[in-house]
Amino acid sequence: MNNKHSQVIPVFYIQAAACSGCATSTICSYYPSLENIVLQDVIPGVKLDILFHPNLMTASGELAMEVIEEASEKNDYVLIIDGAIPTKDNGMYCVTGEKNGKKYTVLEEVLHLAPNAMATIALGTCAAFGGIAAALPNPSGSFSVDDIFLSNKIKTPLINIPGCPPHPDWLFGTIGEILTKGLENVEVDDFKRPKTYFGKLIHENCPNRAYFDEGKFAKHFGDEGCLYELGCKGPITYADCPLRKRNGNVNWVIGSGAPCSGCTQPEFPDFLGDFYERIIDVENPVKDKNQNKDRKVGK
Repeated sequence: MNNKHSQVIPVFYIQAAACSGCATSTICSYYPSLENIVLQDVIPGVKLDILFHPNLMTASGELAMEVIEEASEKNDYVLIIDGAIPTKDNGMYCVTGEKNGKKYTVLEEVLHLAPNAMATIALGTCAAFGGIAAALPNPSGSFSVDDIFLSNKIKTPLINIPGCPPHPDWLFGTIGEILTKGLENVEVDDFKRPKTYFGKLIHENCPNRAYFDEGKFAKHFGDEGCLYELGCKGPITYADCPLRKRNGNVNWVIGSGAPCSGCTQPEFPDFLGDFYERIIDVENPVKDKNQNKDRKVGK
């Protein structure tokens, strides 16, 4: 339950060029539940006040836009950006809303809100790295949040939580870590991803790892064996999906018989190859039938 003396942290959740998958995934948080997040303390003594969220708020139109204007005058809020930021034609390919007959683009809102935020979270691979929204040929001129920050010299601390979509634990767990440890003590990798969730390769904890080490590879979907030959990007993808799973720890992509697509990587999707195309920069162990022992085969 909330303590009447709980610290309240305002949160703005802005949707940019994306599919709403990131919002849908995080809204379906299992623990804490959406009810916990909206109504109760996210950690003891601290409550998140989600002032602007296109999928949750009841306000619309000019009333919703006024919420941004009024609250953004302060500098005690957290900004969550979902989706890449279109920049072509002054960003007119993604509009947050309209007030007094003027359309406000996501680009304008980010440039307005980000400099005064306590911290910014780029949620999902499109926001973190450009993702599908910025994939070639990128007709809208979309860029990641980090790219926008760099080009506009915005110094606000930024944490990337990629995934297509991201697991809700990655978002709310990171927020909890920030609140308990302090932002400066959250350990991130070279791509500003929290190491708590993105510190190890999927390959390290994959239940099919033994098949890979034995050189036993599935040739068709449904076959027993590692899915590497069928396009699995697990050997080069950092995330804790094998341990965390999805839908309340029920299952995950490889558990369902499909290969990892590498969606938490900055190279996704343009530079990882087709979903079912084998990556070629991993040494692949196979069984040497003549010598009856494992050997490495270069690619």
